[in-house]
Amino acid sequence: MNFADFQLDDALNRAISVRGYEAPTLIQEMAIPLALEGLDLLASAPTGTGKTLAFVLPAIQYLLDFGRRDPGFARVLVMTPTRELAYQIYNEFKFFSQHTTLNVGVITGGINYGSHKDTLEKNNDILIATPGRLTEYLDEESFQADEVELLILDEADRMLDMGFVGEMNRIILEARRRRQTLLFSATLEGPALERFASHALKEPKRIEATPSRKENAKIIQWTHLADDAQHKLALLIHLLKQEDVSKAIVFIKTRERLASLTGQLETAGLRCAWLQGEMPQDKRMQAVERFSQGRVSILLATDIAARGLDMDDISHVINFDLPRTADTYIHRIGRTGRAGKKGIAISLVEAHDMAVLAKIERYTEQRLKARVIAELKPKHKAAKVPVKKKKVAKKKTAKKAKK
Repeated sequence: MNFADFQLDDALNRAISVRGYEAPTLIQEMAIPLALEGLDLLASAPTGTGKTLAFVLPAIQYLLDFGRRDPGFARVLVMTPTRELAYQIYNEFKFFSQHTTLNVGVITGGINYGSHKDTLEKNNDILIATPGRLTEYLDEESFQADEVELLILDEADRMLDMGFVGEMNRIILEARRRRQTLLFSATLEGPALERFASHALKEPKRIEATPSRKENAKIIQWTHLADDAQHKLALLIHLLKQEDVSKAIVFIKTRERLASLTGQLETAGLRCAWLQGEMPQDKRMQAVERFSQGRVSILLATDIAARGLDMDDISHVINFDLPRTADTYIHRIGRTGRAGKKGIAISLVEAHDMAVLAKIERYTEQRLKARVIAELKPKHKAAKVPVKKKKVAKKKTAKKAKK
């Protein structure tokens, strides 16, 4: 199959041609025809498999097929969890609608309220927004969602995880006149997502796209055992100085640790950009721009700050701190090995991390082997994870004691 088979408008085909796209990815091949038919979708696909284009093309085609009759607010609304992802989706819509007269706007937190005035007051066809800021404009009646005809919820699982369930339900209620809803998520599992989808979608088609070998990213994963904080820092510096590290994201648990690590790497001659929560939007965009344009090859980030980063050329992901949960580990390493390219994910593991590492291995069904750097060999062996005694056995013992 190729994009010509979708019979899209010439304006879209021109943009697709400029990008050099010929054959759609699996999620695009599965989702686009159904979306063009006007069906609700409940879709999942791994990171880096072309999910964004799977809703961008049908949304623009819909607006071209059914032109605006009256001036007003957005007819297509895209909700997404983070500012960075919102701007990346905005840029995709701008690119693929460049040969049309459609207006595209973006609204996120971290931006001066006055900056959104033009977006809210002019005729707007497509609006990409984060839940928190858009809800504020709904409260102020600066924006009305009752004109939304197509609602797209991107990374819905992340929005729910981040506590935006109230805001998302509000949008569903306000956009009750919509004709179609497309929900995209990294996974379709979990009671929260199932509950939300049950009242947000009408008889949706369920799509779970498992990429082909050619499309699927190959991420090579391993660990390095660290004796202590000093040994861990030495391992990180050594890894980042390797020639094959063209662009690396280093994940850290907290803002405080990120701040100290930034200084330590700079002292070691490693220039880096950094992202952390509650960072002003202009500073965020400057950091991402420095990194994406190659002015620095290292980006330090906390999990909240890194959500929504979408780049196809990340060679390495390094977990300086292991995440608290196994699914966050999957989200982290998904920043590399995108669009079918190979990627490397390395985790630096201390003794207290072994329990989390065991959870990650069970969740991924993959053993993460430890490698050793000759000049930085660990002095201690890997700590063993204590085995918890079953509660059932305790109950039986208690019964015997009573007898």
